[in-house]
Amino acid sequence: MAQTAEPQVSPIAEHAVSGVDIELEHVSKNYPGQRAAAVEDVSMHIPAGEIVIFVGPSGCGKTTTMKMINRLIEPSAGTITIGGQDNLSLNGDELRRTIGYAIQQAGLFPHMTVAQNIAVVPGLLGWSKQRIAARVEEMLDLVGLDPGEFHDRFPRRLSGGQQQRVGVARALAADPPVLLMDEPFGAVDPITRGNLQDELMRLQAELRKTIVFVTHDFDEAVKLGDRIAVLGPKSTILQYDTPDAILANPANDTVAGFVGAGASLKQLTLMRVRDVQLTEEAITARCDETCEEIRQQLDERGRTYALVLDERDRPQRWVHIRDLPAATTLAEAGKPITDWVTTQSTLRDALEAILAEGGSAVVTKEKGRYAGTIDIHTVMDTISDLRGSEPRRRTGDPA
Repeated sequence: MAQTAEPQVSPIAEHAVSGVDIELEHVSKNYPGQRAAAVEDVSMHIPAGEIVIFVGPSGCGKTTTMKMINRLIEPSAGTITIGGQDNLSLNGDELRRTIGYAIQQAGLFPHMTVAQNIAVVPGLLGWSKQRIAARVEEMLDLVGLDPGEFHDRFPRRLSGGQQQRVGVARALAADPPVLLMDEPFGAVDPITRGNLQDELMRLQAELRKTIVFVTHDFDEAVKLGDRIAVLGPKSTILQYDTPDAILANPANDTVAGFVGAGASLKQLTLMRVRDVQLTEEAITARCDETCEEIRQQLDERGRTYALVLDERDRPQRWVHIRDLPAATTLAEAGKPITDWVTTQSTLRDALEAILAEGGSAVVTKEKGRYAGTIDIHTVMDTISDLRGSEPRRRTGDPA
C-alpha cells in the first residue's frame, strides 16, 4: 500500500473538526457460497475531518467496504474503529443512528414531507419536538433550501438536485461525526451534479465531518477528496494519497489509467475559483427595479449588460440594453442564467460554465449570493501557466 502524504493546509483548517478518525485493520468480507472474497484484508486510516474518496471500477468492493463501516454489511474478519471505539461493540441500529448515510437518488421516504424526512433520525434519538423543528429549519437553510418553500413538500414535488440536498440534510440532521456517501450525485444531470459537489465542499468547510465518499468518477474524486483511495479487485488499495500526489505520481499503470491524459486539465480540478482574481463585477439590479433605472446605469457607465438579482442577492438573469425597451419588468427581461459556479467550484467547472454561457460565468458564494464573474481569459492564463510548469516529454515518449 502506498504511503500517504500529509495534505497541505487548506482554508477549512480554521474551522473546528467535528469528525472522528476511522481505522480499518485487516478487514475482509466473504459471502456464503462464494469462493472468492468480496473484500480482502483491507487496512487504512481515515483522518478526522477529511473527505476520503473510494474510487474504482464497478464490482471492486468499494461500496461493500464503506457499508462495513456502519455495518449495513457485517465484516467477516478484521476490526473497524470509529473514534477509537470498535464498531462491533455497539448495537447495529444504534451505530447507524450516529453515522450519516446518503445514497444515490436520495432514498427519501415518499409518504413523508421534506421536514418529516429530515426529522427521522433525531426522532429516533428521542429529541424534543421543539429541538427537531429548529433543527429541520437549520438544515434546510444549511443546504440552500428555503424552509418556507420546502418544509411541507413531498419528495415527488422536488427536482433531482433538491431531493439530493434533502438527503444530505437528513444525513446530517443528528450532527453525526461521520458521513457515508454512496455515489450520491450519480443520478443527476452534470450541471446539478457540479452544484451539489460545490455545496458539499461548502458544507464541509463549515462542519469538518469525516466523510467517506464512494464514486467511480475519478474527476469527482479529485475535486472532492482530501485523500483518494484507488481500489482494485477485492478493494485492494492500489494507491492512497492526496489528489495532487496521485496526479503527479500514479503508483502503477492501473492508477495511471484512472488519471488519464491531460494533466493540465486535471490540475484545473485541484484549483478553486476562490484562488483566482474574479473579473470586475457586473452592473447589478434587483428584480423590482424598473427597466428605465437600469438602462440609465448602463448608459452612464458605457456598459451593455446587467445582471438581475433576486431579493436574496442570487443571480437570476442577464439583461442586454437592447432587451429593455420591449420589457415590462426586469424579472422577464433578457435570458435566465443556465450555468454558474461557486467560489468552491474548480477551475475546470468554471471553464465548462464559461463555454456554456459564452465568454464569462457568474460566481456565487454562501447561500447562492452573487460574488462576481470569471472569464475565459483568466482560465486560459491559468492553463498556460500549468502547461508551462509540466515537465517536457522526451522524444519517443507516448503522447
